[in-house]
Amino acid sequence: MLAFTLRRLLEMIVTLLVLSMLVFGMLLAAPGDPAVALLGRAAARPENQEFLEQLRREMGLDQPVYVQYLRWIGRVIQGDLGVSNRNGQPVITLIASRLTATLQLLVCSTMISLIVAIPLAIIAALKRGSWFDQALMFLSVAGVAVPGFWLGLLLILTFSIYLGWLPPSGYTSFFDDPIDSLRRSAMPVITLSVYLIATFTRFLRSDLIEVLSQDYIRTAYAKGLNHRIVMWRHAMKNALPSLWTTVGVEVGTLLGGVIIIEQVFGWSGIGWLAVQAVNNRDYPLVLGIVLVVATGFSFITLVTDLGYAWLNPELRHP
Repeated sequence: MLAFTLRRLLEMIVTLLVLSMLVFGMLLAAPGDPAVALLGRAAARPENQEFLEQLRREMGLDQPVYVQYLRWIGRVIQGDLGVSNRNGQPVITLIASRLTATLQLLVCSTMISLIVAIPLAIIAALKRGSWFDQALMFLSVAGVAVPGFWLGLLLILTFSIYLGWLPPSGYTSFFDDPIDSLRRSAMPVITLSVYLIATFTRFLRSDLIEVLSQDYIRTAYAKGLNHRIVMWRHAMKNALPSLWTTVGVEVGTLLGGVIIIEQVFGWSGIGWLAVQAVNNRDYPLVLGIVLVVATGFSFITLVTDLGYAWLNPELRHP
């Protein structure tokens, strides 16, 4: 298990290094000049050209690409993600102030989705081919197919504009005002949960149907065990590795895809911050956000792989 963990850690580090090179190169190749974006209209004035060149030197834009990358990655290794070109604040401080909001959505959505999806998948697997199973599969397909931004706008239209039950947008920290935070996070969490519930239900139902057709399950029923014992002690135990993998993949994907939902609901999380950084051509902030999100995705994937290897020892060896 130790060798498997070390190998996966090495793969994660290599992946992050390659990704950082690609993102760094693409940002530098993008049209425009960060120094000009920082100065705004003043950069076009002839009297400011000398100051503009000085600003480029201070930002390191006059150096070769590989020198800029090595300087940046060297600071990153030391825990310094740089300073925002827009407001002069440390990038790590800006990211930390927004990351909590994004994690609130992801954690709440994942927990609610699992609580709802597991019982639905179990019932559907036990009643395979029934009207409940067919209706659930139809709703699952619809839940995966419906665009998140469209569902979010529909929820705002219904619960904020027509009914007036929930605020349409904005973020409040749970530690500042728990009630208002829950009211504001209700619709974003529902929007994310619909997709997750549909995905978890479909995969878990499929795995349970396959497991329930095995000989040892028929043997357990022949011994007189009831549905509850057979399902939880035998079927779910063998379907758990696949569910674990599905949860890890989907949550890791949502970590990068939550940007759209945060924009729809005005939720000032890491996705909202990323859009602002791109619009302002704030390269250090964009690079910091990409690195943090990629690290989070890689960490989730690592935990998923380690958990799957623990549940299935055969995968610990290459």
